[in-house]
Order: sequence, then structure tokens, then C-alpha cells
Amino acid sequence: MPGAAVADQPGRLKLVHRERDLAHVFVELADTLVDDFDVIDLLQTLAECSVEFLQADAAGLMLADQRGQLQVLACTSDQVRVLELFELQNSEGPCLDCFTTGEPVVNVDLADVATRWPRFHAATADSGFRSVHSLPMRLRGQIIGAMNLFCTHQSTLSDDDITVGQALCDVATIGLLQERTMRQGEVLAEQLQGALNTRVLIEQAKGVLAERLNLALEDAFTLMRAHARRSQQRLTDVARTVIDGSAEL
Repeated sequence: MPGAAVADQPGRLKLVHRERDLAHVFVELADTLVDDFDVIDLLQTLAECSVEFLQADAAGLMLADQRGQLQVLACTSDQVRVLELFELQNSEGPCLDCFTTGEPVVNVDLADVATRWPRFHAATADSGFRSVHSLPMRLRGQIIGAMNLFCTHQSTLSDDDITVGQALCDVATIGLLQERTMRQGEVLAEQLQGALNTRVLIEQAKGVLAERLNLALEDAFTLMRAHARRSQQRLTDVARTVIDGSAEL
């Protein structure tokens, strides 16, 4: 039987499971691409799915604003957010190189990392990360951002891993650049700026909720996001209700 043949091959079975799970992820990403979709939720989903499928420990995602300057919009932990901000402030790191060239920056030897990005290397090492990979957010010649993957071990991405990671980034990029919301790039710039403003509001709400419920910042964000999905509200609206005290989480 075909099923038995697959079951007799652990490697093949693992591949089948990965392909099935990956199909579900693409459906989940596509499901966020409705009219007036939530940019922050889309990018957060991309970061979390990339960590899961590429066996990383954390991820951070940057998009360019209307001036072409990278801004941190999604992270799987506040520790990574700090590292991403450090990278921007010091103007060095794989994510910046990836955004500039539009090409993946992966499997860089640790010695090369220390030479190319000494301050970034020191900061990541202090945070317990041994390797970092970066994938571009791009569609043909247009580059709108990049994603960093952080690993606590010395990680090497295979060609298949890179293909999967890039495909996830491409799906999100296509969503951001789709014609009905792009309008010659003007709406995209407005959308990204709106996402930046949303991120500030969400950070404020995280702090308020963390203080109110004695939670870690990451747990406060998870609670807000879960409530937004359950109640079919935008994260921005939930954040506003948290700040004004009317939220019923």
C-alpha cells in the first residue's frame, strides 16, 4: 500500500508532514490577505511560521517606511526587538545587507560575522545567539524589507530551507504589494506608515496590560493578539481599549 511504503521511510514521512504543515501555513498567510488586512498580524504570523519551519529560535522583521528607512515591525520576542533596534542604530548587520542587496545573507561563518558586523556580533553573542540568517522581502526588483532569523546554536540552512523561507517572505510581500492596495506605491507607503504608528500604540498597550495584570511584555502581546482574533477585531482597536481601560480580555 502507498501509505505503508511512506511509513516505512521515516525521512519521507517527515517530508510529507512538513509539506502538509507548510501548506497550512500558506493558507493561514493567505487568509490574512483580506480587504483592509492587519499588517502587523500578517508580519507576526510570518515571523512565527519562519521560526517553526526553519528551526530557528527567534525572528525579527523590518520594513522600509515611506523614506526608505527600515523600521522594526514584528518580532517573536522583546529580546530580538532590542537586537533589531541595535542593528539599525549602529547601521550594521545581516538584515541591512540583505535589504540593500535584495539577496539572502545566510550561513555566514562566525569569523566572518565578527569581521563584517563586529558590534552586531557582540550584541547577538551577549544575547546567547550563535548564528543569524537574513531573507529579503522582495517582489522582482522591489525590496520592501528583510527578516532576521536568530539561532542559539550554530545553524546551517539547506537549499530547501532557504527556498521555504523565501517562499514565506514572498507570499507576505505579494500581499503587501497587491494591486488593490498598492495604487502606484502611495497606499503602500501610507500602509507601512500606519503600521509603524500601530506598532507604537501596541507597545504602549503591552506596557499597560503587563503592568495591570503583572505579565511579561511578550505574554501581554500574546493575550491582546488572541483576544483580537477571537473577537475579530484589529490589534489597533484592542490596543486602544487596553489603554483607555475599556478592554474586556
